[in-house]
Amino acid sequence: MSRLGNLGARLYRGEVGYDFIGKRKIWYGVSILITITAILGVVVSGLNMGIEFKGGAVFTTDTKAKISVTQAQEVATEASGHVAIVQELGNGGLRIQITEVDTAKADRIKAELSDELGLPEAEINADLVGPSWGAQIANKAWTGLGIFMVLVVIYLAIAFEWRMAVAALIALIHDITITVGVYALVGFEVTPGTVIGLLTILGYSLYDTVVVFDSLKEGTKGITKQTRWTYSEIANRSINSTLVRSINTTVVALLPVGGLLFIGGGVLGAGMLNDISLSLFVGLAAGAYSSIFIATPLVADLSERDPQIKALKKRILAKRAAAAAKGESVEDERDDRAYDESDESDGGTAPAGAVVGQRRQTGGHGRTPRNRR
Repeated sequence: MSRLGNLGARLYRGEVGYDFIGKRKIWYGVSILITITAILGVVVSGLNMGIEFKGGAVFTTDTKAKISVTQAQEVATEASGHVAIVQELGNGGLRIQITEVDTAKADRIKAELSDELGLPEAEINADLVGPSWGAQIANKAWTGLGIFMVLVVIYLAIAFEWRMAVAALIALIHDITITVGVYALVGFEVTPGTVIGLLTILGYSLYDTVVVFDSLKEGTKGITKQTRWTYSEIANRSINSTLVRSINTTVVALLPVGGLLFIGGGVLGAGMLNDISLSLFVGLAAGAYSSIFIATPLVADLSERDPQIKALKKRILAKRAAAAAKGESVEDERDDRAYDESDESDGGTAPAGAVVGQRRQTGGHGRTPRNRR
């Protein structure tokens, strides 16, 4: 078995682990800082909305122009009064995109481009995009996003519980905010491809979160019938048991997207790939982060406000304190058997092993209790 596979097995059994839940305030602080930076980026820099949203004209040439991309950009910008985006096509031609241009202005720009590019006007294709069409696209995108969020909350509330629905919604908003903020900070163009990328990463983020939630749901069945584990400890075990899976799926997803962004859009200069690849790359990374560091810790915080879970935690801590004072084991075999039998009767599985990342006192030997199913 590979080292990563061996680590995953040990994490799943509870033999090793990291206390994600115990350090949740650190993750909350990091997320708040990143979110504030993203919001400031949108407020200060704004989003570079594409021609599909603002309206304008796109000029393309089928043959190679007599001037460079930089010169073409200067000519188009001077002729239109707006910043032009110029890209070189595979056949050597140019694609010149200028926002907020009407029909009359587009004809004048086309004539000037014909002179500067050294091409007949007939060889320059002009396509106009009206701002009303872009507004419709934007409205439909917001509507689709809103419907998606509502359906997510309803599904999670039914399949799991309302606390998990709330935590997942906050994590999704966190991912969207960070991705949009990155677009504002780097100045990449926002196009319909960007919207598609955003919706895609929301689905991926939700999948990663549901995997952890499913493990947590199984681990907390009949939790109040035992006095060994608190809700936070079981939640921490759920994160650790699915950690390697989350890392593997995230890395596998990021590799091709990173190829599109850094090689296709960066090295090869296919700038049109940037609009969707950046949203996918940032969103996938943010989604993996939020499912581990935001969603599950939030569920633990919300759940431990419940009177029964709060009372359970007090009993467990009191039991541990009393056992530590006497130098006795904190395990209670009767509680363990009752918990295991209750879970087996429900068709579930009790959380195997000790609390991840937390050592228990067992008669002064300092060993963690053995795993049991």
